[in-house]
Amino acid sequence: MIKRSISDQLLSASKMYPVITLTGPRQSGKTTCCLLTFPNLPYSNLEDPDNREFAISDPRGFLEQFKNGAIIDEIQRAPRLTSYLQGIVDNPQFTGLFVLTGSQNFSVRNTINQSLAGRTAVFTLLPFSYSEIKTLNPNFTDINLIYNGFYPRLYDKKIPPTRFYSDYINTYIERDLRSLSLIKNLSTFQIFLKLCAGRTGQILNIQNIANDTGISQATVREWISLLEASYIIYRLPPFFKNVGKRLIKSPKIYFYDPGLAAFLIDINDPGQIDTHPLKGNLYETMILSELVKNRLNRGIINNLLFYRDSNGNEVDVIIPSGNSYTAIEIKASRTITNSFFKGLNIFESLQQETVKKILIHSGDINRKQSGIQVTNLKSLEEYIKDKKQ
Repeated sequence: MIKRSISDQLLSASKMYPVITLTGPRQSGKTTCCLLTFPNLPYSNLEDPDNREFAISDPRGFLEQFKNGAIIDEIQRAPRLTSYLQGIVDNPQFTGLFVLTGSQNFSVRNTINQSLAGRTAVFTLLPFSYSEIKTLNPNFTDINLIYNGFYPRLYDKKIPPTRFYSDYINTYIERDLRSLSLIKNLSTFQIFLKLCAGRTGQILNIQNIANDTGISQATVREWISLLEASYIIYRLPPFFKNVGKRLIKSPKIYFYDPGLAAFLIDINDPGQIDTHPLKGNLYETMILSELVKNRLNRGIINNLLFYRDSNGNEVDVIIPSGNSYTAIEIKASRTITNSFFKGLNIFESLQQETVKKILIHSGDINRKQSGIQVTNLKSLEEYIKDKKQ
């Protein structure tokens, strides 16, 4: 089993808080991570009907089993449990540790904020990062990674991606959607999901999606929130600052996992990716997800932004850090051209702060060129690991 990068953060937080909360999408490896990180804690899964009924009907009796703490999976299935947990961890005589996991962002955070504010450290675990997955096979190509995605079970059980993602979507619709919201027309929602996958890495246009799906804009907003709540997509906010130009104010949307996005746009063979019109979007999705994972695995707030002005000048990722920025451009190309540097240089010229410029591409070049660090997925971490934002 692979030790997850976030484990050190969990261990460190366990020395300061009586409760650790780990959220993230289904199948991201939360349970395995917790069991490996805290091997001495007993374990209970609230997806199990008997455990869930016990926790809901007799929360005090349920928690009485765990006098020194426990790992409790899928805490959103018994949200009132945290109110009783509060009384336990507030007792000065309690010296144990409770580790809670959950797969629904809004539900878990609302539960935690109401009952355990100030008593728990909250982390998010996404599927494997590149640094984790390369321990399985350092020779994975970018195309392999985009097609396979990064969910641990794919690699642990050697499940074909088309099989895994088909089951994943079916399980997601059956479990998460029915508990988060009543969606009357599941077939329309599946069309909506595919349309969102076709827009990964693009500006979110609510009206456009509504027109293509045949639903209201209000429904699009609601369904986008559902996808965010269950860690399917995230919104990348635009950079705002008075730089003398009109800036785009709408966010971009990205899938957390490129393999899921590829499956939803009907890619069923890795050979289709190289010539696919959305290859660049899928590559950008993979790199953005990697940048998000890098921050979350180090317990750092995800404050990534993008820059685009009304003239079409763009930088894919802006990372603020005090009085400086890291500006990152992403290109799914093995060949470097000077045009790739345009957005980075324009952004730098508009800032008074120091700007560190990085170009990520799918080739093998790793060098400084025209004042810009050119690198790739394999070497990316060494250029962002020193950032403590």
